[in-house]
Amino acid sequence: MSEATTIDLYEVTMAMSYLHEGMTGPATFSLFVRDLPPERGFLVAAGLESALDYLGAFHVGQEDVDAFAAALHRPQEDLEPLLGLTFTGQVRAVPEGRIVLAGEPLLEVTAPLPQAQLVETYVLNQLSHQTTIASKAARCVVAAAGHPVVDFSLRRSHGPQAGFQAARLGAMVGFAGTSNVAAATAEGIPAVGTMAHSFVEAFATEEDAFRAFARSHPGPVTLLVDTYDTEEGVRVAARVLRDLDRGPGSAIRLDSGDLGSLAARARFLLDDAGLTDVRIIASGGLDEYAVEDLVGSGAPIDAYAVGTRVGVSADAPYLDSAYKMVEYDGRPVMKLSSAKVTAPGPKQVFRRTTYADVIRLADERSTGDGSPMLETVMRGGQHTGSRPTLDDCRERFIADLAGLPPAARRTRDPVAPRAANSERLGALARSVRRRIDERTSTPYVPPSPEHAASGSQRSVPR
Repeated sequence: MSEATTIDLYEVTMAMSYLHEGMTGPATFSLFVRDLPPERGFLVAAGLESALDYLGAFHVGQEDVDAFAAALHRPQEDLEPLLGLTFTGQVRAVPEGRIVLAGEPLLEVTAPLPQAQLVETYVLNQLSHQTTIASKAARCVVAAAGHPVVDFSLRRSHGPQAGFQAARLGAMVGFAGTSNVAAATAEGIPAVGTMAHSFVEAFATEEDAFRAFARSHPGPVTLLVDTYDTEEGVRVAARVLRDLDRGPGSAIRLDSGDLGSLAARARFLLDDAGLTDVRIIASGGLDEYAVEDLVGSGAPIDAYAVGTRVGVSADAPYLDSAYKMVEYDGRPVMKLSSAKVTAPGPKQVFRRTTYADVIRLADERSTGDGSPMLETVMRGGQHTGSRPTLDDCRERFIADLAGLPPAARRTRDPVAPRAANSERLGALARSVRRRIDERTSTPYVPPSPEHAASGSQRSVPR
């Protein structure tokens, strides 16, 4: 089976019906986030490249058809219309690394309706998860205020793929390295790592452990000092580093306790031993909130290693994201459900330097009030242009972050900018709503004389 079966079953049932009814006209679906999670002032667009890889390779083979038939308890021949289906459509999207706001389309797919429907699940999954993690990581970079941040999330991420993505996304927004060897190798990210408490425990004494580690690893080393008594661990580390002349570039790591006060004491002990250039690295349950507090307190910490809470975006692990049809066969469509109303028609977002973004219809000309954010990244099912590098994505993020209002950058109680709809988009939404209302409203039927005499009346639909 291929990745075509990584899909919600109702995508298959809908695609079957479309094909049965001959509904293969072009459909446009828009992927966006309705509202930002609490304590978020911005999002960082991510996951696009994974989605494009999937779309470029999308193909429904015989094994996929067999799987669909088994899931539906239907004869295989009923699913044969799906056999051989590929993705031949167009994708317009916000490039990875750019900052986006609620309501703005991150991606729009235009393809024959069955194709556009079948790819929904995977595309939505990739952009939702990776945008969530990239946004959390970006907040750590902002909170660190110039101090290096590294990724330690793999061991508790939601699977190896999620851990790989977390490492890549951290690097995309400015992390200095990752402990994930696979990601470091594949993406050219600096690999970082120290030792575990088990290493120290395996030796008779802490000093034996530190000396053995230093003998095995020429050059700068990082020693974990809080297995037993942290202050004594710092003293032992200082003695070993000084005796072996391993000071420059080396570090100690604090992984538990009151990191601020422990770092202050460790800095005093290291300086007193003449090891002023030995760095202090902090880890252990850190995220942007803890990092901001430590930086704000003036703790002498040189670098921060973030793991679980960032790799799973613990405080906001999902996005209120949606993939909704906005046009079919030239006809604008919209959803009117309470609290989930969508805007019709393909769109473009124009970014102003003040983040007073405007969402316009895709064919609407800009009035000189910003630059377009969505780019054509796939045409005819083929990726357009070359694949962006992590450096490309990082440069986009840095440029967008520089213009983000300070209130949106805040770790606590941020104020997120809101995009406005253009007049034409608003007018189209009103027109489509009227058309839907006219088609779905029940015609008024005057009450019969019998009902009128009994006092029973029928309400007039509105």
